[in-house]
Amino acid sequence: MFLFIGPKNALLRLAVKFFPPDPGQLQEEYTRYLFALQLKRDLLEERLPCTDTTAALLASHLLQAEIGDYDETLDREHLKANEYLPSQEHSLEKILEFHRKHTGQTPAESDFQVLEIARKLEMYGIRFHTASDREGARINLAVSHMGVLVFQGTTKINTFNWSRVRKLSFKRKRFLIKLHPEVRGPYQDTLEFLLGSRDECKNFWKICVEYHTFFRLFDQPKARAKAVLFSRGSSFRYSGRTQKQLVDYVRDNPRSHDLCFLQSMAADEAYFIVKEILATERTYLKDLEVLTVWFRSAVVKEDAMPADLMTLLFSNIDPIYEFHRGFLRAVEQRLALWEGSSNTHATGDHQRIGDILLRNMHQLKVFTSYFQRHDEVLTELEKATRRFKKLETVYKEFELQKVCYLPLNAFLLKPIQRLVHYRLLLGRLCGHYAPAHPDSADCRDALQAITEVTSTLQHSLARLETLQKLTELQRDLVGVENLLAPGREFIREGCLHKLTRKGLQQRMFFLFSDVLLYTSKGVTGTSRFRIRGLLPLRGMLVSAWAPHSEKLAQQGAPGGPAEPALNLGPPLSTRLEKEKWIRDLDTAIDAAKGGTEGDSSTGSSEVSLEQESEDARGSRGSLEGQGQRRANTTVHVCWYRNTSVSRADRSAAVENQLSGYLLRKFKNSNGWQKLWVVFTNFCLFFYKTHQDDHPLASLPLLGYSVSVPQEADGVHKEHVFKLQFKSHVYFFRAESKYTFGRWMEVIERAGSSPGRARRPEEEA
Repeated sequence: MFLFIGPKNALLRLAVKFFPPDPGQLQEEYTRYLFALQLKRDLLEERLPCTDTTAALLASHLLQAEIGDYDETLDREHLKANEYLPSQEHSLEKILEFHRKHTGQTPAESDFQVLEIARKLEMYGIRFHTASDREGARINLAVSHMGVLVFQGTTKINTFNWSRVRKLSFKRKRFLIKLHPEVRGPYQDTLEFLLGSRDECKNFWKICVEYHTFFRLFDQPKARAKAVLFSRGSSFRYSGRTQKQLVDYVRDNPRSHDLCFLQSMAADEAYFIVKEILATERTYLKDLEVLTVWFRSAVVKEDAMPADLMTLLFSNIDPIYEFHRGFLRAVEQRLALWEGSSNTHATGDHQRIGDILLRNMHQLKVFTSYFQRHDEVLTELEKATRRFKKLETVYKEFELQKVCYLPLNAFLLKPIQRLVHYRLLLGRLCGHYAPAHPDSADCRDALQAITEVTSTLQHSLARLETLQKLTELQRDLVGVENLLAPGREFIREGCLHKLTRKGLQQRMFFLFSDVLLYTSKGVTGTSRFRIRGLLPLRGMLVSAWAPHSEKLAQQGAPGGPAEPALNLGPPLSTRLEKEKWIRDLDTAIDAAKGGTEGDSSTGSSEVSLEQESEDARGSRGSLEGQGQRRANTTVHVCWYRNTSVSRADRSAAVENQLSGYLLRKFKNSNGWQKLWVVFTNFCLFFYKTHQDDHPLASLPLLGYSVSVPQEADGVHKEHVFKLQFKSHVYFFRAESKYTFGRWMEVIERAGSSPGRARRPEEEA
């Protein structure tokens, strides 16, 4: 935009033309800086209306980016000389209060926060064009990545998405929107708006054409050939790359210094290990926020949790959360310096991480007492949900929210599990460094420190995992009063077929240290499993009676025959699956022999519910309907994919967790989509960015195989791995050879731990 001040002087002002829905995904730090400058001007010129608090928060991040950490005297002088908000003096104290909290935040991080806050505002990127409708009512038109927007004042009253629009045109001062017949609904076939002049109308039409082309089309449209004598209509076309072309270009043509940097880092595994620490730390902090921010907000809003439990829960988790916030900030800053020094071909203290890890691993020792109380927190939380109806309701409703992507009590295990991750990543880092490397000594000392902490908490983690699993199953199963019996441990869960009067019937089995439960899926529309029978392990025998089939029997009188109890017919999905079940059953039965008569809370003989009357089943239907749960939990995936998961698998899953950006492509699609991917609990969770609070989708991986693409797949890119279950195929592309290897490694390990059963094709 040009502004002529005088006949000889002109002021050239650059402005953002297209406002993407998520500017945080912009690759270049400098580009994000320019976007932040645009938002700074919009804020000052009142083109980005928001609440006073939000405006003060935006101003505080801009202040941090420009002058650095909080200094009251410097802040007041700077704000006196520079204006960020209209009537800034009224928000001065709020700006200072927010700025005080940004200590240590880099300019790049501040710019990112500005973009993240602004993109959630309704008026982000909106430029009004005054118009009127057919009735003469004054309105404002605008265009965005979604389509054409209609405002009354600053209130959006309609959105015409690009998918609904068949044609945009103008005639003199009239702007016309022609809708597709099948989506027009109560509207006329063609909508008409009147702008102030022909030039205004044509200008708005051009902006719409450019936005539609940039955000909706894959390729730049070809210019229309000019008529020799006469032409009808405007020949205007958008000139430039589309959003998709830009994304593809940046991905396939990195800048020369980026290539030099990646080539220099390719041989330095330490850099990628630090990136993995950073990526997984971001995910871990988001997991803690499920408790410290989201769940706290839910219980406080409803006043649902007793004060003593509130104190117990959050006095344990809040200090840990604050510690990891500081640790994450330190790793982010060091990695930014590491990358910067590599780009300028400099070396030194910036290309190391051991000093930060050593300092923080030593500080974690202070939190040992907090970690040791987590099983108490989990136990008291479970008791309280049974005693207080309001808390139980809030708990169940919260678990159905998108932000709670795992069972809520699983997030209480995250702090101790994270310590195990640190130990593994530090072990990998120490294995990479030669003893003479300047970072080696600090890394080895940090590894020793975290190993001491994890050794102290090893039994606490085992108790927590058992308690969490039993608590989770208590909510998933109907018909068992108290699964949390003293001394009971979870061993294996999985889908088998049981021989009944009606033939082979699919059942979900749960093997514990003292009892074997078998269940069936609840009525349609519910997600809980109903107990069909339970069999104490004390005195049980396992014997084969047909290929791929087993008979479980209870020991009769001394010297007498065993009493038949349970026949498990084919198919046990693979030979190895059968071996896993038999091994775990034999181990559990042997352990039960050494117990006392009172060990099992279920008595000494089988209790079968297979012959229940329909009335009894109906009476339980209402109870089943009370517990709607997410369908990607382990028990549901085992049911639908005819597989099983053991205690060893769950322990391996703790170690095999990973986060980072990947490009995803479906089997029959051409484009690659960049996503933030989190692998945990045998499942991939997909986010747009690491900043998002909840996943867009999930992919349970039990039953999936991981491999490299074959020639027939037609995928000719580097660092691509393939996930397949039957006809479901996905391709994922990593940023480097190291990252590719790590994703392959953790997915394979999670699928081939000592307790996992292989797929039939793996046995061939």
